[in-house]
Amino acid sequence: MKRIRVLIVEDSKVIRQFLEYIIGRDPRLEIAGAVETAEEALRILASSSPDVISMDIRLPGMNGFEATQWIMRERPTPIVVVSASVEREDLKITMNALRAGALTVLEKPSGVTSDDYEALAERLCTQLAIMSQVKVVRRHGEARARPTAIQRSAPPDAGYRALGIVSSTGGPSALVQVLGRLGPDFPLPILLVQHITGSFLEGFAAWLETVCPFPVEIVEGRVVPARAKVYLSTRDHHLRAETGYIRADPGDPVCAQRPSGTVLFESMAKAYGSQALGVLLTGMGDDGAQGMLQLHRGGGYTIAEDESTAVVYGMPAEAVRLGAVAESLALPAIAPRIMQLIMAGKEAVEWNYSPRF
Repeated sequence: MKRIRVLIVEDSKVIRQFLEYIIGRDPRLEIAGAVETAEEALRILASSSPDVISMDIRLPGMNGFEATQWIMRERPTPIVVVSASVEREDLKITMNALRAGALTVLEKPSGVTSDDYEALAERLCTQLAIMSQVKVVRRHGEARARPTAIQRSAPPDAGYRALGIVSSTGGPSALVQVLGRLGPDFPLPILLVQHITGSFLEGFAAWLETVCPFPVEIVEGRVVPARAKVYLSTRDHHLRAETGYIRADPGDPVCAQRPSGTVLFESMAKAYGSQALGVLLTGMGDDGAQGMLQLHRGGGYTIAEDESTAVVYGMPAEAVRLGAVAESLALPAIAPRIMQLIMAGKEAVEWNYSPRF
């Protein structure tokens, strides 16, 4: 069986050799090259023909974000950001790299003596293998796909109470497009599940606040949600909607995820019924699909990203297969459709509940 070729871009010689050791011992992978600068990576990209790139962010000269932009424009190749830093500026570069087309961000294993070394090493190799299969496309700025739509049912005649969004691989870039087009006066709270390594959660939330028109809050206990605000659960917790509040839930992983989109959508179905809007964006696997089915059956309105724009058409495809989707829309059409649904329904319900402790 052909092994997956990995190009390592890492400026630290010690860490670069460590990554070579981890990747080299995995029977699924082989080293296509290991370089210390982005400029060198770009020079050998054609000759090394990697299937996937392990990209550091803080590099001398061109940084990982700039390198990602170049690669996705000139020679699209799956990119996995591998970073040990949670410094604010480095996280900003990391999140912008995801926006530019990098597929995911992973923690860099710190050494063989660390307690979680084996788990992190296995996760790194597995993600490199999985992401190598993603068919990335040339990027010239944000997607301009024709906003085609397939309507499958009429929207309910009801005011909405909340918008739930679930995304995974390719999600940060998609979220910028959807949230950015909703506008700062959006009349609903936005409950968000984005699959991301827990140590990068705070950085993701801070970055998201700079690229969308809404404040972003990480929920740690119970919170009464406010309109025009984005809510994420604290690390390694689900986000659940209840009558009058939302909360972080440390329950078991669902669909191998915590937070899980299925948990969010199922809880929205129970709490809001037909007054819930659910959107399922790009992502690998099937998380969110079963929950969206419950939301759909409960009368909520469900939208999935269309295959024409999804970086990975896994989660949306499973929701479509289950019959959980009212409409499949290309990414640029999702935000306008959300606004159309809200304006067509009754006036959005005011949030004046008291938490039930």
